[in-house]
Amino acid sequence: MNKALMGAVAAAALLGAVGAAEAKTMVYCSEGSPEGFNPQLFTTGTTFDASSRNVYNRLVEFERGTTTVQPGLAERYEVSDDGLTYTFHLRKGVKFQTTKSFTPSRDFNADDVVFSFMRQLDPNHPYNKVSGGTYEYFQGMNMPSLLKAVEKVDDHTVRFVLNRPEAPFIANIAMDFASILSAEYADQMMKAGTPEKVDLEPVGTGPYQLVNYQKDAVIRYKAHPDYWRGKSSLDTLVFSITPDASVRYAKIQAGECHVMPYPNPADLVKMKEDPKVNLMSQEGLNIGYLAFNVRKKPFDDVKVRQALNMAVNKAAIIDAIYQGAGKAAKNPIPPTIWSYNDKVEDYAYDPEKAKALLKEAGFENGFETDIWAMPVQRPYNPNARRMAEMIQADWAAVGVKAQIVSYEWGEYLKRAQAGEHQTLLLGWTGDNGDPDNFLAVLLGCDAANGGSNYAGWCYKPFDDLIMKAKTVSGQAERTKLYEEAQVIFKEQAPWVTIAHSVVYQPIRPEVTDWKIDPLGGHYFYGPGLKD
Repeated sequence: MNKALMGAVAAAALLGAVGAAEAKTMVYCSEGSPEGFNPQLFTTGTTFDASSRNVYNRLVEFERGTTTVQPGLAERYEVSDDGLTYTFHLRKGVKFQTTKSFTPSRDFNADDVVFSFMRQLDPNHPYNKVSGGTYEYFQGMNMPSLLKAVEKVDDHTVRFVLNRPEAPFIANIAMDFASILSAEYADQMMKAGTPEKVDLEPVGTGPYQLVNYQKDAVIRYKAHPDYWRGKSSLDTLVFSITPDASVRYAKIQAGECHVMPYPNPADLVKMKEDPKVNLMSQEGLNIGYLAFNVRKKPFDDVKVRQALNMAVNKAAIIDAIYQGAGKAAKNPIPPTIWSYNDKVEDYAYDPEKAKALLKEAGFENGFETDIWAMPVQRPYNPNARRMAEMIQADWAAVGVKAQIVSYEWGEYLKRAQAGEHQTLLLGWTGDNGDPDNFLAVLLGCDAANGGSNYAGWCYKPFDDLIMKAKTVSGQAERTKLYEEAQVIFKEQAPWVTIAHSVVYQPIRPEVTDWKIDPLGGHYFYGPGLKD
């Protein structure tokens, strides 16, 4: 039996028909396989949906369907007058999940918080190098330079000491990379000689615990019976891994799944009229872009980057790829976020001017390059391959010959972070509603080494502005700094800013209390199923 058929049989055995006998089983048609189950090690929404958003909790968390921070594993916190010390008072009686490898002997406490952060912060920590030891988000959020200490005061109190004030600190630690793992589980697995199990067989305090996973086929979870917010109304959660959007839609229609992400734009009209689908929508907090690897020639030359911006027919891409579900992007942050600078002027589509600039840069006869295209659909880019083909044709018209390259999603990100690409398509959905989460995480100097700055762009005038914006608390002053940073970004053109998309969420009519997450996540604690 071939692998695909085996996967289908396994999925069918787990899923069955969605009916009364499985009224408390919700099936989610996921767009891809997770890279792993420890959110500290990865940056993709596919992985976060499968791990941090359902298995783990954080000290503070975003209220479902909003960008508002609410208490999580910490009941409350206090900030010192100088903004350098944050003291968190932890909940008591919070239970960790039990798995086939681990039965907890104690409740969640300060040791778990210290372990979860120090693993990422301290290069000499025994777990720092486990599973590859790359903490892209932690690095991209400047945590190594920001955190001076993470200290246990007592079993239910933890103190974070910062090297400098950080305006978005609370919002930042509500993000997935700050998920709290079990220190006791880590100790046991280290003693057993299997430390990597912590990252493959997760143990958290969240509403669902992993039961089993078959790569590229299915993930099965069960409700955590002792979840501190109360056991989920869903007994079982199943991720049916379905990369093709058309197949996901067919499964929704057939009742084989309740929720699907990232529908094909071409299917939206039909979905709106389909009685088997409740099509929800919300303007996305996202950006789709093409990044130039400025560490490689000729993309170290700003004229080349500007020329290739002018060579891209963005309007045609919006029409063909987004089909009414997106708008052209000119800034690296979406217009739905505060500090967006609407006065910035985008590069006009002008192939002749692009040729002239290339000539000035010494490339009158063009050059050869690549365009990396994602193998998966994302909210910010529903069809990266087709987009790459359109950009390829646009660049060919000004003499630049580009080869399209793609890899499996995890490999794509790994190779991109290693800087193997010359140009690549990628994007971002905001994690906390703060401009810093775009400008610093995607374009800051700290994020250019092991972080999410895939352009490798480190430009001091820009970086000075966004770093200063971190240290001031007033939103008006931060806004001025970010507006100026967006002007510099556009002049230097490390990206072709392509689009901000509308997020559509097809769900079955029997799903209740579903909320679109403005930060791009899929959360299954709260939604239910009609009897």
